[in-house]
Amino acid sequence: MSSQRPSIALFEPDIPQNAGAIMRLCACLDLLLHIIEPCGFLLDDRKLRRAGMDYRQDTQLTRHDDWAAFAGAVAPARLILASAHAAEPLPEFRFAPGDIIILGRESAGAPDYVHAACQHRVRLPLAPGRRSLNVAQAAGIFAYEACRQLDWFTDLGDRSRD
Repeated sequence: MSSQRPSIALFEPDIPQNAGAIMRLCACLDLLLHIIEPCGFLLDDRKLRRAGMDYRQDTQLTRHDDWAAFAGAVAPARLILASAHAAEPLPEFRFAPGDIIILGRESAGAPDYVHAACQHRVRLPLAPGRRSLNVAQAAGIFAYEACRQLDWFTDLGDRSRD
């Protein structure tokens, strides 16, 4: 597999069920997952294991002590922040190989310094008056669009039928 696949980063996640669902998403699409500490739960949390089911061992997971450690480890990757407050809608955005899709905390989003560090901020178009989707749902939509644009499904080939 190419090292240029997209990946997902969770900034200080605070709901283990969502992190588990995203872990499963990454395992099924063979995407890298970054978790930027601190988390609002233990990574061995029962709810995380339940949501991630038996996909934990198949998830390529990297934990980072904080934002600075993450930013240093992934440079020079292009950072794409999924934000309900972004101006650019997902259907107009073009992903590049190696992009990292960053999702903020469920309870608070991403702080200003994360917004400033990201090269792009992209939003999901929603019906008027709606604030946002669940972070795991948003991760799935962003991941599938990035994979579609980058022909990642072709790279996965027939392995998905095993």
